[in-house]
Amino acid sequence: MKVPSKFDPFVPLILLTVGVASVLPAAGAFADVLGWATKIVIGLLFFIYGARLSPAQAWDGVKQWRLHGVVLAATFVLFPALGLAARPLVPSVLTPDLYTGLLFLCLVPSTVQSSIAFTSMARGNVAGAIVSASFSNIIGIVLTPLLVLALMSTTGGGIDASSIVDIVLQLLAPFVLGQLLRPWLRAPMERHAAKTKLVDRGSILLVVYAAFSEGMRQHIWSSVSALRIVAVAAVCAVLLAVVLGLTALLGKRLGFTRADRIVVLFCGSKKSLAAGLPMATVFFAGQPVGLIVLPLMIFHQIQLIVCSVLAQRFARAAAKEDAEDTSAPQPVGA
Repeated sequence: MKVPSKFDPFVPLILLTVGVASVLPAAGAFADVLGWATKIVIGLLFFIYGARLSPAQAWDGVKQWRLHGVVLAATFVLFPALGLAARPLVPSVLTPDLYTGLLFLCLVPSTVQSSIAFTSMARGNVAGAIVSASFSNIIGIVLTPLLVLALMSTTGGGIDASSIVDIVLQLLAPFVLGQLLRPWLRAPMERHAAKTKLVDRGSILLVVYAAFSEGMRQHIWSSVSALRIVAVAAVCAVLLAVVLGLTALLGKRLGFTRADRIVVLFCGSKKSLAAGLPMATVFFAGQPVGLIVLPLMIFHQIQLIVCSVLAQRFARAAAKEDAEDTSAPQPVGA
């Protein structure tokens, strides 16, 4: 598997899109067309997710229920608890909208690609990482909207039960349709993987452009100082450090093998930018989406840098252990 770099090459494209939206935001009739296009591509994106993910693979991994249960608990229990605990940071450190974004990032599912890549790089249980990360995304399609509806009222934001219709139409229905059509779509999608990835990432860039264009039209950035952005980065770094420490400790206390502890560490500490951005567009319609997704974008980049360093350290440690085992005297007659 390809070793991940310290920086996701997709992140510069996102930043470039933010820059374009800042200079040339969508307005007038173009903004209306963009709004409808965004809804369509979000549906297409979750249709692709449904066609791509294998539920059979996830259910086959239930035999490792302790491992996957810990990862899911870190993703959907530990993270939300830490997000709620950060509420006192408003308004001294975070504005209400930035805190909304911080809490939202705590509710989205784990990543798939980077979690698996880092686990492989660190010589962990790759099969377990595939199941845990995929299971997190499958469950997150349902669980993240439920958590948003249950917890986001604590921010004073405008999330209510009427959002369920939009969630079903734009997220759940396309995902379920993709799952139903997966037996027929799997082979074509594998043959055209590059084109599928282009649609996948292109959809996210469109969502980013629409969100930040809306922010420019509403002049939300004039209310956010550079110091606030630095504060968001600091809070995200502390959040990641706490989760990494707790997942490492939990994996050791539960007696997991080294390979499984790596799965808990990497799969349990990640948050998916690819899933979170489209969801935010649906959940926070009419609100400053560009500002709300800022913590998720910052956290995404920090997690890639930190986890890349950790994965390389684990890989070197494993290589050293293998070398020591090879150089150790062999028993007579071995």
